[in-house]
Amino acid sequence: MKIESVIPILYSDDVARSLAYYTQVLGFEEQWTWDDPPTFGGALTGDTTIFFCKGDQGHAGTWLCLNVDNVDEYYAAIKEKGAIILSPPEDKPWFMREMLVKDPDGHFLRVGHNISCD
Repeated sequence: MKIESVIPILYSDDVARSLAYYTQVLGFEEQWTWDDPPTFGGALTGDTTIFFCKGDQGHAGTWLCLNVDNVDEYYAAIKEKGAIILSPPEDKPWFMREMLVKDPDGHFLRVGHNISCD
């Protein structure tokens, strides 16, 4: 058996709002929605997909780690669009340069890239 992918399902108070934040602010693309107004939907960037669900799946406060090729460039791009940035990029002792972003449903995104361990 081989696991082909993992897709987190994040709780959302308002799926349309969540998709708008992830697409218009964080740079994802809307993949699909279910129902009108949406109760379930998906967004993707590259090979990364996130689902959003209104209802009893998940809860606010889930943490995700997103690895990017350049966290400083990503920071500048999303800051300009109004992202909820809790901490700007900084070097961490675990050889990552990371920042912390929050979404409208209270989920936390640790966004970063590897740095040298020299």
